[in-house]
Amino acid sequence: MLFYSKKKIKLSNSGKPHSPLPTPHSLLFLLLLLVFSVNTVFGQQSQQLSQAQHRQPWWLTLEQGKLFFRSGDYGSALLRFEDARRQRRANFEQMERDLIHLLSHRDVRRIGDSLDRVERYSRDMHYTGATAALEELYYRIPKASLNNSAAKALEELGKLKDYPEAEYWIGEVYRVEGEYPLALTQYRRALSMRNLLEDPGFSVTLQYKIGNLLLIRQEYNEMERTYFSVINEFDTLWRNASDAVNTRTENARIETAGARTAPVPYAQASASFTSAAMTRTLENEGIGRFLEMYRYNNSLVEPAHRQLGLFYAATGRPSAQQHLMFAFLIQNTIIIEEITRRQFDFRLTDPNPQRRAQPSARELLLIGEEIKRNPTLASYAEEVEYYKTAYYLAASLYRNGRLNIARNLWEFLADQPEAGEWHNRSVQQLQGPRLEPIIERP
Repeated sequence: MLFYSKKKIKLSNSGKPHSPLPTPHSLLFLLLLLVFSVNTVFGQQSQQLSQAQHRQPWWLTLEQGKLFFRSGDYGSALLRFEDARRQRRANFEQMERDLIHLLSHRDVRRIGDSLDRVERYSRDMHYTGATAALEELYYRIPKASLNNSAAKALEELGKLKDYPEAEYWIGEVYRVEGEYPLALTQYRRALSMRNLLEDPGFSVTLQYKIGNLLLIRQEYNEMERTYFSVINEFDTLWRNASDAVNTRTENARIETAGARTAPVPYAQASASFTSAAMTRTLENEGIGRFLEMYRYNNSLVEPAHRQLGLFYAATGRPSAQQHLMFAFLIQNTIIIEEITRRQFDFRLTDPNPQRRAQPSARELLLIGEEIKRNPTLASYAEEVEYYKTAYYLAASLYRNGRLNIARNLWEFLADQPEAGEWHNRSVQQLQGPRLEPIIERP
């Protein structure tokens, strides 16, 4: 039986019925449905992105952070560096758990601490996680250093959780943002993990980063200690010469007490003689003869000698001369080696023996001409503050009573307009030599 509604249906002019207007409740429902759909889509996309980032290796995340950093997007770079640190820690924590799970097995405990037998058992019984953990450990640490000890392997695996490169790059973000205390903390944290660096030589870069920030923050005592740590670690000549001085001082004290003294070791005596001979040659025969007789290309310690020399020159310490002498010798050695690599017949020595016997800056003028012609050398001279180093070496020589040798260096700088400030100041010094003002806190 059919029932018909008595409700009338209004027709439009075309004869079709009107569609009913949506109510406020239906509009609200549609809006909520739209918002829920959009959130679901974006949530799925962000979850997929997060999962993809979690699956990728930590070193790739670090490289992505470097790209953001170099493009100036420091916020995104910081997030990537922190993600890389977390990923590496999570990865090695899982490896550590896999290895602990293997070592906790009843059969493995019967084996004992023999790493070879534990590794063989892991392969035979298909403990893939523990096997992968040991392979990763051997990649980063020589197996022989573990002394065939499974306990030692577990201990060393636990140390691999830290990521010094990520700590360094987080510090770089803080540095460019002006957060120097945070940057300094990160650099020191990375340096404390130096044994885990992919490039062991990068620890020197970290020390220089720390030293430069300490200089900016005017923490001079810590700055000196940082630069001296570089010199003592990598400058054998300087370290042995300093040790020879300490040995002789200790021997003199022992002799005063009437006891027998031990001879100065050969390496220390030789380094002490060489350093003293270099100083005598510079002070008595001039910069030309000095550069003719000596070469020293230890570029690793050049910045440390230069920064300490400039600091000591600004504070009026006599030791500035020795550090600046080493820095200037290293700079010129590298420049001369580059020149001779391009010009095999290059000669620094003046062919006239009479002129060669007189202290002058002729050799430096030859080097200066080569620097002008070679953009690579000009770039290097700017990088290592070549002209500034020469000026303050002259100033320290003058302070120590060697006016003629100081004038030779000022004459060289006065002939180099591209030296800028150091050219102008050298011209003034030639007109009337004067001591550089001493600044207690430069």
